[in-house]
Parts: sequence; structure tokens; C-alpha cells
Amino acid sequence: MALTPAERISQLEAAVQPITAEDLMVEAGRKVLLGEFISMLKHEDGSRNGLDVEDVHDMRVAIRRMRSVFRLLKPFFKKNAARHHNEELRRLAWALGSVRDYDVLIDNLAAFQTTLEADAQANLQAVIDDLDTRRSEARETLNSLFDSKAYRRFVKEFSAFLTKPGEGAKATASESVTPSQVRHVLPGMIYNHLASVRAYATVVGDADATTLHALRIEFKRLRYTVSLFDGLLGSQAKEFISEIKELQDCLGHLNDATTARMHLEAYTHDVVSTYIAHLESHEADLKIRFDELWSRFNTRKVQQKISTAVLALN
Repeated sequence: MALTPAERISQLEAAVQPITAEDLMVEAGRKVLLGEFISMLKHEDGSRNGLDVEDVHDMRVAIRRMRSVFRLLKPFFKKNAARHHNEELRRLAWALGSVRDYDVLIDNLAAFQTTLEADAQANLQAVIDDLDTRRSEARETLNSLFDSKAYRRFVKEFSAFLTKPGEGAKATASESVTPSQVRHVLPGMIYNHLASVRAYATVVGDADATTLHALRIEFKRLRYTVSLFDGLLGSQAKEFISEIKELQDCLGHLNDATTARMHLEAYTHDVVSTYIAHLESHEADLKIRFDELWSRFNTRKVQQKISTAVLALN
């Protein structure tokens, strides 16, 4: 008999174990994946019904974090061992992302609506209502995915994968000395992602929206790499994560503005043009704020935080 969602979550929670610096990286990653998978499942009902828009956001974040772990663990898994699971997560992320885009846009438009005169409010409400219809269609697509046999099979198979140590792990030659524990592997991963972020110093001065979005993705990967293992890192890891979060939020708002224009370009209402002008003004302020945060992030003071945190793994 198939487990109910609540029974599935309870069973998985019973399998949760703490991560240690001596864990093999592949098994530490499996532990992280399990925690994020549980979080994903807990937000499924809310993502289905839309009563709290944060459920879609939180479910999507859990999936992003899992996909980030798979990216980190690629050298430690057998070829294609986790590909199917990662592909299913990607499909879910896309469906959730469509709903989330409308959630953010509608919420921002509603806030802007309160600043308008009555006639303009009514005109904007027509746009909001149309966008809400599109959001409902996106949620129907998401719920169809949740109700599919493929999704139910994924939940069952992924649960087994995450609760069976050694499953899909690449074997290492017994006579070889290869970095495999968290304390040996994680520092290099962190610094590689940090290097990918700081490389943008050569282009960030006149970066367009596409480049800034790419930088945002690199910041996410750095943040996930640190935050997924922050329990093993020094206290300054959390301070470093806070620095990244401010930059991510700033870049996220810039990306929201780009997404909003894409969704609104088909509307010819004067009030939409007014809102787009409002977005452009807000973007100018965000870019000034980004420059300030970027300069601070690259200071010796901030960079020392992650160096100190990594030393806690010794």
C-alpha cells in the first residue's frame, strides 16, 4: 500500500542524521539532500492550493538547493546515477517558477495600485485579474504534475535513493589516496565558487540584465555551498552568508523587474506604462545599491569571514 504524504515525511524524518566533517562527501551530500527533500514535500500542499504564496517559493528553494548539491556531488556519483532524479527536480522547478513569477508580479502590482487614483486603480485591476487567470493556469499545470504517476514514482524512488548509503556512489580504488571527506573537499568547492563570483569584477561595471542574472546564479551557488554545510563551518559563515543574501536580494529585485516587463509587454494600458516607468526608476536605485554591496563584498574584511569559517573544518 502506498504511503500517505504525512507517512512518507515521517518515515524520511526518522532517517535524518547529522553531518560530520569526517563524512564522505557523497554521504554528507545525501544527508543534505534528505533534509531538503523533506522540506520540499512539506510545502507541496501549500503549493497546490496557493493559500500562502511562500509555499511555492520555499518548495522552489528546496529544489534549487538539491540541484546545487547534485552539481557539487557529480564527481562522486557513478555516471547517470542521479540524472533521473535531477531531471525530475528540474521539471518541478520550472513548473513552480512559472507560478512564482506571477505571484511576485501580482503582489508588486497590487502594492503599486494603492498609490494610484481611483480610475487608474480600476484599469490596473483589469491587468491584475488577467494575470491572476494566467497564474491559475500555471497552477493547474503544476498540480497536474503533482498528480502524475511520474511524480509519485519519483517521490518513492528518490526516497529510497536518499535513505540507502552507498547507492549510486562512485567506488574509489582502495590503494589510492583521494580527497573524499567533507573536511578535505568542501574548502576547494567553496573557493572555486567564490572565484566564479569574483571573476565578474572585470565586467560588472557596465553589466546588462543578462550578465547580472548570471552573477546572481553564481552567488546562489556560492551561498548554497556554504549554507548547506554551515553547521560544520565557523560562526563567521553565517555573517558571510548574510553578505551574499543582501547581494542576491538586490539582484533578485533587478531580475523581477526584467521578468515583469516581459509579462507586461502585451498590455497597452497607460497605467502599465506608468508602472514600467516606476520600475525603471527603481532599477536605477537598485543598481546604485548593488555597486555599494559589491564593493563591500570584495573587501578584505568580508573575504576574511569565509577564510575563518573554512578553518573550522580542520
